[in-house]
Amino acid sequence: MSAVVTVPEGTDHPYALSHLDSLESEAVHIFREVAGEFERPVILFSGGKDSILMLHLALKAFAPAPVPFSLLHVDTGHNFPEVLEYRDRTVAEHGLRLHVASVQEYIDAGKLRERPDGTRNPLQTVPLTEAIQHHRFDAVFGGGRRDEEKARAKERVFSLRDEFSQWDPRRQRPELWQLYNGRHAPGEHVRVFPLSNWTELDVWQYIAREGVELPGIYFAHEREVFARNGMWLTAGDWGGPRDHERTEVRQVRYRTVGDMSCTGAVDSDATTLDAVITEIAASRLTERGATRADDKMSEAAMEDRKREGYF
Repeated sequence: MSAVVTVPEGTDHPYALSHLDSLESEAVHIFREVAGEFERPVILFSGGKDSILMLHLALKAFAPAPVPFSLLHVDTGHNFPEVLEYRDRTVAEHGLRLHVASVQEYIDAGKLRERPDGTRNPLQTVPLTEAIQHHRFDAVFGGGRRDEEKARAKERVFSLRDEFSQWDPRRQRPELWQLYNGRHAPGEHVRVFPLSNWTELDVWQYIAREGVELPGIYFAHEREVFARNGMWLTAGDWGGPRDHERTEVRQVRYRTVGDMSCTGAVDSDATTLDAVITEIAASRLTERGATRADDKMSEAAMEDRKREGYF
């Protein structure tokens, strides 16, 4: 096991690293650690920018060999079509294996009940945890970052989950000198967050540097939306808008991608990577704070969901 040692950028040292090089090295180190310590890892892949970045880093970590992990997507049934198209095209392009846990199938089977507000993000936990148990995954990569939300800020890179996939913050282990403890009992697994130390701006700067392709909804485009709870939601079959809600066509883009029922767009004219980076650098709101209704349900909404087994 080896820790990443960096030399400050701007020095004459031949191994000087930029901050993006350092973040990349740390993530590659984490991917390789998991490959060496665990038997059945899997990458959570939604087609959002963070999971796309994770896959890009995993490809670099093991090139020219194929990625030694499969992908898992929890499909709410209310996903953006552009994101599903990107997911399927990427899986085919790299010859990856994709597992899909469908919230709609759980609703059809009577295992889950549709919420009155139409939001399906909270319904993902049961399909996710049962997929982990069914496939006996012992390490699950997630794209969570500490700058997104306070519950994610205090979670370790290696986060132990019990036999019910629940998270107990009191059981977190120290990670001194980038030494990660993957020990777990039978039935338990570890959630792994290789992007923990990245910020939203880091993600966009790295995507621009590496030329990583993203779904078009991350860039400004015209879309039919309606206002609800201070956000612009996309009209669609998921249940919006209601009778009193008026739709209009606006130029928007998405900062984060989730269930259509709770993911808001932002007004934007950023049609290029450089324009998006400029917009993010000037923002004073995190992407989840600005555009995710599921995080606004209560002060501890994210931590409550994580304790139950959410990402």
